Amino acid sequence: MRCPKCHSIEDRVLDSRLVKGGMAIRRRRECLRCGQRFTTYERVEETMPLVVKKDGRREPYKRDKLIAGMRKAFEKRPVPAQKQEELADEVERFLLSLGEKEVSSQVIGEKVMSLIKDVDEVAYVRFASVYRQFKDLSDFIEELKTLMEASQKKGRRAPVKKKASTTAKYAYPRLPLDEEEPP
Repeated sequence: MRCPKCHSIEDRVLDSRLVKGGMAIRRRRECLRCGQRFTTYERVEETMPLVVKKDGRREPYKRDKLIAGMRKAFEKRPVPAQKQEELADEVERFLLSLGEKEVSSQVIGEKVMSLIKDVDEVAYVRFASVYRQFKDLSDFIEELKTLMEASQKKGRRAPVKKKASTTAKYAYPRLPLDEEEPP
Protein backbone atom coordinates (compact mmCIF):
# COMPACT_ATOMS: atom_id res chain seq x y z
CA MET A 1 0.00 0.00 0.00
CA ARG A 2 1.41 3.41 -0.95
CA CYS A 3 2.28 5.71 1.99
CA PRO A 4 0.22 8.94 1.88
CA LYS A 5 3.23 10.98 3.10
CA CYS A 6 6.30 9.74 1.18
CA HIS A 7 4.58 7.50 -1.43
CA SER A 8 6.76 4.51 -0.62
CA ILE A 9 5.16 1.09 -1.09
CA GLU A 10 7.20 -0.48 1.72
CA ASP A 11 5.05 -0.85 4.85
CA ARG A 12 4.12 -3.27 7.57
CA VAL A 13 0.74 -4.11 9.05
CA LEU A 14 0.50 -3.30 12.76
CA ASP A 15 -3.10 -4.37 13.37
CA SER A 16 -6.00 -5.95 11.46
CA ARG A 17 -9.64 -5.94 12.60
CA LEU A 18 -12.99 -6.88 11.14
CA VAL A 19 -15.34 -3.91 10.78
CA LYS A 20 -18.85 -3.29 9.43
CA GLY A 21 -20.10 -6.62 10.74
CA GLY A 22 -17.32 -8.59 9.07
CA MET A 23 -17.91 -6.97 5.69
CA ALA A 24 -14.52 -5.19 5.71
CA ILE A 25 -11.06 -5.36 7.29
CA ARG A 26 -9.40 -2.33 8.84
CA ARG A 27 -5.61 -2.44 8.71
CA ARG A 28 -3.33 -0.12 10.65
CA ARG A 29 -0.05 0.26 8.73
CA GLU A 30 3.36 1.86 9.25
CA CYS A 31 5.60 3.08 6.44
CA LEU A 32 9.07 1.49 6.68
CA ARG A 33 10.67 4.49 4.97
CA CYS A 34 9.30 7.50 6.90
CA GLY A 35 7.48 5.92 9.89
CA GLN A 36 4.08 7.47 8.98
CA ARG A 37 1.15 5.46 10.32
CA PHE A 38 -2.05 5.20 8.30
CA THR A 39 -5.24 3.15 8.07
CA THR A 40 -6.55 1.22 5.10
CA TYR A 41 -9.80 -0.66 4.56
CA GLU A 42 -10.25 -3.80 2.54
CA ARG A 43 -13.57 -5.21 1.41
CA VAL A 44 -14.88 -7.57 -1.22
CA GLU A 45 -15.47 -5.80 -4.48
CA GLU A 46 -19.05 -6.43 -5.40
CA THR A 47 -20.48 -5.38 -8.71
CA MET A 48 -23.38 -3.09 -8.01
CA PRO A 49 -26.20 -3.03 -10.56
CA LEU A 50 -26.74 -0.17 -12.98
CA VAL A 51 -29.44 2.30 -11.96
CA VAL A 52 -32.21 2.81 -14.51
CA LYS A 53 -33.50 6.38 -14.19
CA LYS A 54 -37.10 7.48 -14.82
CA ASP A 55 -36.19 8.75 -18.29
CA GLY A 56 -34.59 5.41 -19.22
CA ARG A 57 -30.96 6.49 -18.83
CA ARG A 58 -28.62 4.03 -17.16
CA GLU A 59 -25.85 5.08 -14.83
CA PRO A 60 -23.58 3.31 -12.36
CA TYR A 61 -24.76 3.07 -8.77
CA LYS A 62 -23.09 5.76 -6.64
CA ARG A 63 -23.02 5.30 -2.89
CA ASP A 64 -21.98 8.94 -2.42
CA LYS A 65 -25.13 10.10 -4.18
CA LEU A 66 -27.29 7.92 -1.91
CA ILE A 67 -25.61 9.20 1.25
CA ALA A 68 -25.81 12.83 0.07
CA GLY A 69 -29.59 12.47 -0.39
CA MET A 70 -29.98 10.90 3.03
CA ARG A 71 -27.80 13.58 4.66
CA LYS A 72 -30.08 16.29 3.28
CA ALA A 73 -33.10 14.49 4.72
CA PHE A 74 -31.42 13.96 8.11
CA GLU A 75 -30.03 17.51 8.29
CA LYS A 76 -30.50 18.97 11.80
CA ARG A 77 -32.10 15.72 12.97
CA PRO A 78 -30.75 13.66 15.91
CA VAL A 79 -29.47 10.83 13.69
CA PRO A 80 -25.72 10.16 13.76
CA ALA A 81 -23.72 9.86 10.54
CA GLN A 82 -22.87 6.28 11.52
CA LYS A 83 -26.57 5.35 11.36
CA GLN A 84 -26.81 6.91 7.90
CA GLU A 85 -23.82 4.81 6.78
CA GLU A 86 -25.55 1.71 8.15
CA LEU A 87 -28.68 2.56 6.16
CA ALA A 88 -26.56 2.90 2.99
CA ASP A 89 -24.98 -0.49 3.74
CA GLU A 90 -28.45 -2.00 4.12
CA VAL A 91 -29.58 -0.52 0.78
CA GLU A 92 -26.49 -2.00 -0.89
CA ARG A 93 -27.09 -5.44 0.65
CA PHE A 94 -30.66 -5.25 -0.61
CA LEU A 95 -29.52 -4.33 -4.14
CA LEU A 96 -27.01 -7.17 -4.21
CA SER A 97 -29.60 -9.63 -2.89
CA LEU A 98 -31.80 -8.85 -5.89
CA GLY A 99 -29.14 -10.39 -8.14
CA GLU A 100 -30.08 -8.09 -11.02
CA LYS A 101 -27.70 -6.29 -13.38
CA GLU A 102 -30.04 -3.28 -13.55
CA VAL A 103 -32.33 -1.83 -10.88
CA SER A 104 -34.91 0.93 -11.27
CA SER A 105 -34.26 4.13 -9.33
CA GLN A 106 -37.83 3.72 -8.04
CA VAL A 107 -36.91 0.45 -6.31
CA ILE A 108 -33.93 2.14 -4.65
CA GLY A 109 -35.98 5.20 -3.63
CA GLU A 110 -38.75 3.10 -2.10
CA LYS A 111 -36.23 1.02 -0.13
CA VAL A 112 -34.50 4.16 1.18
CA MET A 113 -37.85 5.67 2.19
CA SER A 114 -38.88 2.52 4.07
CA LEU A 115 -35.59 2.51 5.99
CA ILE A 116 -35.67 6.24 6.78
CA LYS A 117 -39.30 5.99 7.92
CA ASP A 118 -38.29 3.57 10.68
CA VAL A 119 -35.50 5.87 11.88
CA ASP A 120 -36.93 9.40 11.74
CA GLU A 121 -40.37 10.40 10.45
CA VAL A 122 -39.40 14.03 9.79
CA ALA A 123 -36.45 12.91 7.65
CA TYR A 124 -38.81 10.51 5.89
CA VAL A 125 -41.18 13.34 4.90
CA ARG A 126 -38.24 15.43 3.71
CA PHE A 127 -36.87 12.59 1.59
CA ALA A 128 -40.31 11.69 0.25
CA SER A 129 -41.00 15.30 -0.72
CA VAL A 130 -37.95 15.35 -2.98
CA TYR A 131 -38.18 11.76 -4.21
CA ARG A 132 -41.89 11.92 -5.00
CA GLN A 133 -41.61 15.51 -6.22
CA PHE A 134 -44.33 17.05 -4.09
CA LYS A 135 -45.88 19.93 -6.01
CA ASP A 136 -47.79 21.72 -3.27
CA LEU A 137 -48.94 21.63 0.33
CA SER A 138 -51.71 19.11 -0.37
CA ASP A 139 -49.05 16.51 -1.31
CA PHE A 140 -47.35 17.06 2.06
CA ILE A 141 -50.64 16.83 3.94
CA GLU A 142 -51.59 13.60 2.17
CA GLU A 143 -48.22 12.03 3.04
CA LEU A 144 -48.49 13.20 6.65
CA LYS A 145 -51.96 11.68 6.96
CA THR A 146 -50.64 8.36 5.65
CA LEU A 147 -47.73 8.52 8.08
CA MET A 148 -49.97 9.32 11.05
CA GLU A 149 -52.37 6.49 10.18
CA ALA A 150 -49.45 4.06 9.98
CA SER A 151 -48.17 5.26 13.37
CA GLN A 152 -51.58 4.73 14.93
CA LYS A 153 -51.86 1.21 13.47
CA LYS A 154 -48.49 0.34 15.01
CA GLY A 155 -49.81 1.53 18.34
CA ARG A 156 -47.61 4.59 18.45
CA ARG A 157 -49.21 7.90 18.96
CA ALA A 158 -47.97 10.52 16.57
CA PRO A 159 -46.42 13.32 18.60
CA VAL A 160 -48.63 16.37 18.75
CA LYS A 161 -47.26 19.68 19.90
CA LYS A 162 -49.49 21.62 22.21
CA LYS A 163 -50.35 25.10 21.08
CA ALA A 164 -48.88 27.84 23.15
CA SER A 165 -51.44 29.48 25.37
CA THR A 166 -52.81 32.68 23.93
CA THR A 167 -53.34 34.12 27.38
CA ALA A 168 -50.24 35.49 28.99
CA LYS A 169 -49.36 34.76 32.60
CA TYR A 170 -50.36 38.25 33.67
CA ALA A 171 -53.28 38.75 31.30
CA TYR A 172 -56.07 41.04 32.34
CA PRO A 173 -59.38 39.34 32.95
CA ARG A 174 -61.79 39.61 30.07
CA LEU A 175 -64.46 42.13 30.85
CA PRO A 176 -67.91 42.01 29.34
CA LEU A 177 -68.45 44.99 27.07
CA ASP A 178 -71.69 46.78 26.67
CA GLU A 179 -72.82 45.81 23.25
CA GLU A 180 -74.20 48.67 21.34
CA GLU A 181 -76.94 47.98 18.92
CA PRO A 182 -76.25 49.27 15.43
CA PRO A 183 -78.32 52.31 14.47
